[in-house]
Amino acid sequence: MRYGFWAPVFGGWLRNVADERMSASWEYTRDLCVRAEQIGYDLTLVAELNLNDIKGIDAPALDAWSTAAALAAVTKRLELMVAVRPNFHQPALFAKQAANIQNISGGRLSLNVVSSWWAEEARQYGLQFDAHDDRYARTSEWLRVVDGLWSEPRFSFDGKIYRTEDAILAPKPVAKPIRYAGGESEAAKALIAGQCDAYVMHGDEPTIIAAKIADMRARRERLGLKPMIYGMAAYAIVRDSSREADAEVARITDMGDTPPPGFDNFDQWLSGTQLERELKIREYSVSNRGLRPGLVGTPEHVAARIEEFEAAGLDLLLLQMSPQIEEMERFSAQVIPANLRHAA
Repeated sequence: MRYGFWAPVFGGWLRNVADERMSASWEYTRDLCVRAEQIGYDLTLVAELNLNDIKGIDAPALDAWSTAAALAAVTKRLELMVAVRPNFHQPALFAKQAANIQNISGGRLSLNVVSSWWAEEARQYGLQFDAHDDRYARTSEWLRVVDGLWSEPRFSFDGKIYRTEDAILAPKPVAKPIRYAGGESEAAKALIAGQCDAYVMHGDEPTIIAAKIADMRARRERLGLKPMIYGMAAYAIVRDSSREADAEVARITDMGDTPPPGFDNFDQWLSGTQLERELKIREYSVSNRGLRPGLVGTPEHVAARIEEFEAAGLDLLLLQMSPQIEEMERFSAQVIPANLRHAA
């Protein structure tokens, strides 16, 4: 298993906890990433949103790509998996920018290709927001342009959305960045199987993750393409006892009497039985279905749970923790060595 973590570009991952002691600042992100590669983490995912989806749209959020360029210069081995949304980036200009960051990093840049989902953000920034399947059609063309510019001495393209004419991109990237992407619709899975290198999933149970991996493996085999990398988001809570871990879950999922910023219309979604309501609040409280994988408990329990995901075919965990520096230190010391011992 490889261990990745989400860079704290939003100042945290908990929607019900206002202050997680981790600021949305370059200084915190820099210090975290430098330390992370010293204690066993392999990769950081730098999310790209101009509005803060976690703490509310008025809260600060770091820009993904300028942060990535800075991280490329101050880290040595950490893979920089940076989110990119095609409707926010003209592909030829993006290819030039990303090639430069790839070369600064010595080949450590990878892409998390996201076919945008937030219509309000696009409206605020004056950008087109396509219908669902049209977003994936845009992404497909966008990837063809970026790949062509990275591969060909001169590249011409005449698509429905994008066009280049004998375009030159030099210097080329020292290595083509790995392309990660996630999605659960048929349009998303078809695109990812055909044009990406890795499939990343929201958090879930090992059996569900195994089924998703089996589906993508079958799609790749039908296309005659090489095997993919499989990753999953998860929120980790490691404590000396299960009682302490459960208490932390209760703390971070407690909405209190006043809904947190960003709650917006979520209450309209809450319906059904009390159990269903509690499950939905857990989903809201931690992003990316982070509590579903069950990486909550003692170091031994969490290490054993990770083994279940490895058996399901998972290659990469994309972890969220809070407060991040302190909890990543704990996870590194208590879980990663145990998991590596079992794998040896």
